[in-house]
Amino acid sequence: MVSGTFVEVAAPARNREAGTADTVPASREAVWNRMRRLAPPYLYLVPAVVLLVVWTYQPLAQTFVLSTYSWNLVPSTPMVDVGLGNYERLLSTPELSRAVWRTVVVILGMLPFAVVIPVVVALLTRRVRGRAQGVYRALVFAPMLVAPVAGAAVWQWLLDPSAGAVNRVLGTDVNWLNTAGTAQLSIIVITGWHVVGFAVLVVTAGLAGINPDYAAAAQVDGASRSQVTRWVTLPLLSPTLAFLVLMTVLLSAQWTFPLIDTLTQGGPVGSTTNLYYLLWEYGFRSHDAGLAAAAGVLFFLGFIVVAALLTRLSERLSHHDD
Repeated sequence: MVSGTFVEVAAPARNREAGTADTVPASREAVWNRMRRLAPPYLYLVPAVVLLVVWTYQPLAQTFVLSTYSWNLVPSTPMVDVGLGNYERLLSTPELSRAVWRTVVVILGMLPFAVVIPVVVALLTRRVRGRAQGVYRALVFAPMLVAPVAGAAVWQWLLDPSAGAVNRVLGTDVNWLNTAGTAQLSIIVITGWHVVGFAVLVVTAGLAGINPDYAAAAQVDGASRSQVTRWVTLPLLSPTLAFLVLMTVLLSAQWTFPLIDTLTQGGPVGSTTNLYYLLWEYGFRSHDAGLAAAAGVLFFLGFIVVAALLTRLSERLSHHDD
């Protein structure tokens, strides 16, 4: 009977070194191949990220730096470092609180034009079909295509206190744009006229994205048309409505700016001066670049907080068509 013992013999040093040399390039090649697979999506994002940094984040950083200086926008005048002095001046001015309140009034006044009226119009006209649908959408969206300055000129003629069409129809002689009690209302109505067409199209798109099977199932269960609208359509439309509310809160004051600058210049007696127009007055009427920059920084941070709260609230209250 023959028995043997197997003894492990170490490989020659040359072979071990060769194996290691083969493994290192293979691992490097695997890493390189993986990077080539993962890189294309990020490379597509590079142009957008560069533009975002150049046109958004860089100006924000420059605005924050400028808010710590006192400067009158004259290139030959030196910039004086004042630290947080501009923020202290801004928070102590009575114009700020009044501008904040007027901005709130503008937002509340714009909500019917941006949310309520578009929902009603979209629900009443969603059965329009064929060529009439295209004509209807064009007519509704037409005011949005009118330049704000051109629209302001037309409305200035319509609201003329002596020969304006509005006073003739209402039988009044109100000076709509030069009276403190009506100037803000006029700006809100004109801005709403511009925005309502866009909002109607957004709501129409939201209605088109709702699965009709839900309404059909509710009607089979005996629900009326009004009940379907109240308990099915509107809850499923809530993400669209949340978007419109967020847009209105964040952009209403900005939408009114060209109309205020054209029609009232912030008056009469500052009754139409909101946050955006106050910022512009600080920068380009008072030539106080540091104070304007400080106002811009505070407004930016404030609107970020409001947007975050509204987004969180909309996520809790919205119903999605899953």
